[in-house]
Amino acid sequence: MSGSSSGGPPPGSRYADVRPYAVADSLDDLHGPTAGVVVLDRWLDWSGSGRYDLASQGRLARMYETVLREASKKADLSWWLDGRTLVRLWRELVLPPQVRSRWEARFPELASGHWSAA
Repeated sequence: MSGSSSGGPPPGSRYADVRPYAVADSLDDLHGPTAGVVVLDRWLDWSGSGRYDLASQGRLARMYETVLREASKKADLSWWLDGRTLVRLWRELVLPPQVRSRWEARFPELASGHWSAA
C-alpha cells in the first residue's frame, strides 16, 4: 500500500509530477498564430503529424495541448500560443493536471474563462 488515499504513487514520485513545464509570465506575451496552417517544431511535436490547420477548432485545440505539454521554454509559448485564444479554449483542452494547475495558479482568468488584459 502506498499510503496515498487514491492507491496511486505519492506526489512527486512520477515524472509528470516533477517535469519542468513552461508557464508564460503574462498572457499578453502570447502572440502566436491564430489562422492558417502551421507546422510545429520537431521538439514540440515529434509524432510526425505536427501540421495543424488552425481553421479546424479540433486541430487548433490539439496544437495548444501539444505546446502546453511539450514546451520547455517560454519563447516556445509566445511563438505558438495566443493569449485570447488560450483563454477561449482552456476549458476544452485535455491537459495533464500538473500543467492545468500551474497555469491556473498563474492565470485565474483561465479557470474563469474571462480575459483580463493589462
